[in-house]
Amino acid sequence: MLFTNPAAIKTAYPTELKAILSKAGADECRLWISFWNRIYARATPLRALPRLAEHLGVGSVLIKDEGDRSVLGSFKALGAPIALVRLILRRWPSSGFEPGRLFQGAYKNEVADFTVISATDGNHGKALAAAAQSIGCGCVIVLHAKVSKEREQAIAQYGAQIVRIAGNYDESVEEAARLGRVNGWEVVSDTSYEGYEEVPRDVMQGYGVISAEIVEALSAPEGQGAPFTHVFLQGGVGGLAAGVLSYFWERYGDKRPQVVIVEPAQADCLYQSATSGIPSRTNGSVDSVMAGLACGETSPLAWKFLETGADFFLTIEDSDATEAMRVLAEGRHGDIPLVSGESGAAGLAALQVLRASDVLARQAGLTDASRILLINTEAATAPAIYAEIVGTTDDAIRARQAAWTSPVTL
Repeated sequence: MLFTNPAAIKTAYPTELKAILSKAGADECRLWISFWNRIYARATPLRALPRLAEHLGVGSVLIKDEGDRSVLGSFKALGAPIALVRLILRRWPSSGFEPGRLFQGAYKNEVADFTVISATDGNHGKALAAAAQSIGCGCVIVLHAKVSKEREQAIAQYGAQIVRIAGNYDESVEEAARLGRVNGWEVVSDTSYEGYEEVPRDVMQGYGVISAEIVEALSAPEGQGAPFTHVFLQGGVGGLAAGVLSYFWERYGDKRPQVVIVEPAQADCLYQSATSGIPSRTNGSVDSVMAGLACGETSPLAWKFLETGADFFLTIEDSDATEAMRVLAEGRHGDIPLVSGESGAAGLAALQVLRASDVLARQAGLTDASRILLINTEAATAPAIYAEIVGTTDDAIRARQAAWTSPVTL
């Protein structure tokens, strides 16, 4: 289903939002994270898919490949690690800790007795565990029943203590908060709740690095509009979308692109928030192959940005996402093959759903001149699941990608 947000505005970036998330904050995050050896020392590729654009009847399609961000395989490498560093700096305000050297493990002895905890569907927890290991502090990760054993092992390899619960993602968030209170551990969550906004803000600010790299790659004079008309952003609790759209909004002002938020039909908390006008829960099962988007409750802090900064809210089916994974893996229409996980392919899935319906395409303002920006938020973070869906391994796709003779990369 597609919902046009009646509260969306096209104005200069609101001052009250800039006080929370800003271009300057994102640029600072970009500098700090560059010191971490688990992040690749370059911007992630921004790839043009001209043949896919022709097939879909739009002017252009660009995809930012966050699966190529780090050894962690997802955009989450920008969120939890930055939030952890900022948390430590607040905890020891007079320490003289340097952010870059924290990532390099220079203060392991000082933070050895400090422990953080978080709930996760996989990628956030893996990023937090990896950052905690590098910095030298303890880490506990709470996993709900639907998190695969493969994803659990990917987190545990970074030294985190794993706690399993029988419930869903939202219940794992509650359990992480409870364990934090009982044990004196600090919660590093990407979703906010009453009295807990600083850390989720820091997580979202880290995601602004993605936008900063895109703006840099598509450099245009200040005052001109965005070089893309529509950006499709994965939903979840809203953190990625808020971090990315806030940067674009500040950069392009009233000429910002149209923002389409994408969610699984059974985990549509942002869609429900848009239709009700307040942060809301999903009515669905919160059980989706798009594990990173299987969230039942909107982050109130993220909603402050989506309430007026998102133009459309779209729900998709699991089958839409898995088909988009295969399209990207095959380079089906003649473009470079790409490894995209279940949540990573959601943006393309949404674009294909809209272009398959003249009514929905018109509602979203899609034409043959539309310039589309997608973000592949993850690679094959669960390789066995990926291979089952796509029919081959992620390594095989990467081999085909490396042999590609006509890449178009910005």
